[in-house]
Amino acid sequence: MSLDIEIKSELDLSDPSEELLKWAKKNIREDPDTRCQTLEEFKDLIYSKGECTPHRVDDAFLLRFLRSRKFSLEAAHKLLVNYCDLREDNPQFVDGIGFELLEKVGELDVISVPPYKDQAGKRILLYKIGKWHPDTFTVDDVLSASLLILELAILEPKAQMMGGICILDFEGITMQHALYMTPALARKVIQIAVSSQPMRLEAMHVINNSWMFETFFNFFKPLLHDKMKERLYFHGNDMESLHQHVDPKCLPDIYGGMQPHYDYKDWLDGFRKNKSILKELNRQGYAVPQP
Repeated sequence: MSLDIEIKSELDLSDPSEELLKWAKKNIREDPDTRCQTLEEFKDLIYSKGECTPHRVDDAFLLRFLRSRKFSLEAAHKLLVNYCDLREDNPQFVDGIGFELLEKVGELDVISVPPYKDQAGKRILLYKIGKWHPDTFTVDDVLSASLLILELAILEPKAQMMGGICILDFEGITMQHALYMTPALARKVIQIAVSSQPMRLEAMHVINNSWMFETFFNFFKPLLHDKMKERLYFHGNDMESLHQHVDPKCLPDIYGGMQPHYDYKDWLDGFRKNKSILKELNRQGYAVPQP
């Protein structure tokens, strides 16, 4: 039973409600009365510093960076520079990437986004690392899929404002997985999850972690800033510990939650039919059908 949690396998592209705008004014310093002025100041800062050449400078695109960094111009600019650098240094993460890759990781249940949110209204990104088979698809495939999922998530104004949470499930990881857990991979994961995408990660919950994860995590520690360390929670196989942060009504039954498994393909079917989403992904350089 899904109880009173809304189940909807589609993005919420509607304008923010009055209630959400009030929340944003209090929590991320977004003021509708000064938003346009701040955007102009942001553009001036981008041009004056000249540290990056974004492929877009329209208001809708730049607003994501301001929201992600709580309307701090300097922090938003640094995030934009990191975003541009990530795409320039790793063209393989975007070039030729489309919904087919999401189908692949979805069918294997390696990465999923439930059609419901947590109790605070934040999106949930779920990784089941043990289901990734390196001989089936590459590390870059996993990273590319993650990047595309984040690009889709940040189309939602609510997600831009409130951020999201991530659950990392390490059940079933083997020595074969451990071979790929290198400092270079750790740096790329941090780039995508924390420092280079305009999606604020409000919490990361690690479950079913073993000694192999602890070894890999040692590569991450030097790369995490203090705020991110405070948002990182380790639960082992104690689901009650996870439930202290994420309401069971907002979790699948395999984690002691009250939600059943939902078909990942419903998301993809909706994306393919939504002209606004297709147009946006085309502008971002993804290999999706023209709307």
